[in-house]
Amino acid sequence: MFNITLENGTELDVKNTAYALVFGSVTMLGLPLNAVSLWILLRCHSLKSPSAVFMVNLAVSDLLLVITLSMRVYFYATGTWPLGRMVCTWTTMLFRNNIRSSSIFITFISVDRLLAVVYPLRSRHLRTSSNATKAVAFVWLFVFVVNIPEGRDFYMFLNHHNESSCFEFRHNLQPRPTLTYLQPVLVLTLLTVNIVSTALVSCTLRRRLNDSARVSNKVNVMLIFAMNLMMFTIFFLPVSLLVCFKSWRPARTQLICLASVNCCLDPLLYYFSFDGFWKSKEDVDTSAARE
Repeated sequence: MFNITLENGTELDVKNTAYALVFGSVTMLGLPLNAVSLWILLRCHSLKSPSAVFMVNLAVSDLLLVITLSMRVYFYATGTWPLGRMVCTWTTMLFRNNIRSSSIFITFISVDRLLAVVYPLRSRHLRTSSNATKAVAFVWLFVFVVNIPEGRDFYMFLNHHNESSCFEFRHNLQPRPTLTYLQPVLVLTLLTVNIVSTALVSCTLRRRLNDSARVSNKVNVMLIFAMNLMMFTIFFLPVSLLVCFKSWRPARTQLICLASVNCCLDPLLYYFSFDGFWKSKEDVDTSAARE
C-alpha cells in the first residue's frame, strides 16, 4: 500500500508513510473540530461581534485546508497523483491561503482583544461587525488575487518540468521576485503586531486594574494571546521562511506537516475567546444585555 513510486528505498517509504499518517490524523481530527466549531459560532454567536466574524472565517479557512489534506494522504500513501496538474495547483494554493488568511485572522482577533482591553471606550466605533466583515472581505480578495500569478507560475512549473506527481518535486520552483518574500514578510509583520498586542494587554491587565476590571476572565484573555504567538512561532513562521533559508528546503514536507496541525488547535482559540461558547444564542444575548 505504501510503496512509493517516486523513488526506491526503504527510508523514503517510511517517510511517506509517516507523512500519510500525519495528514490523515490532522484530517480526522480537524474536520469534525472545525465543522462543529463553525456550527456553534454561527448558531450561538451569529455574526454580531467582530470576534465572531473573524473566528467564523478562520474556521472556514481551516475547513478548506482540511479538505485538501485528504488528497495529500492519498498521494503519500500510494505514491501516485491521478488528479492532474490543475487540481495539484489549487490544492497547493489552498494550503498557502490557509497560512496567509489564518495568520491575518488571528492577528485581527489579537488586535480586537487589544482594543477591547486597552481602549474599551475609544474603540467602540471601530469594533463593529460591519467593519469586521469589510476587513475579512478584503483579506479573502487579497489572498485570491495573489493566487492568480502564483497559481499560474506553479502550473507552468509543473508543465515545464513534466512533473507527473504532486507535492514532491525533483526541481526547485523559482517564484516571481515580487512574490518570493511576500509570505515571510507578511508573517513576520503580523507576528510583530501580535507581540506588541500581547505586551500592551499584559501591561494593562497588570498595572491599570481599574481599566481592566471589566475583563471577566483575565486568564482566558492571556491564553488567547499565548496561543496566537504559539501559532505563529511554531506553525506559520518556519514554513514561511523556507524561501529565505535554502538549508531548510530538505525539511519542506516536514514543515508543511507541522503547519497543517494549526487547524486542529484553532477551536481552542474559539473556546477561550467566548465565556459562553456552548451557550445558546438566547443565553448569550441575555448575558450581553445584562452587561
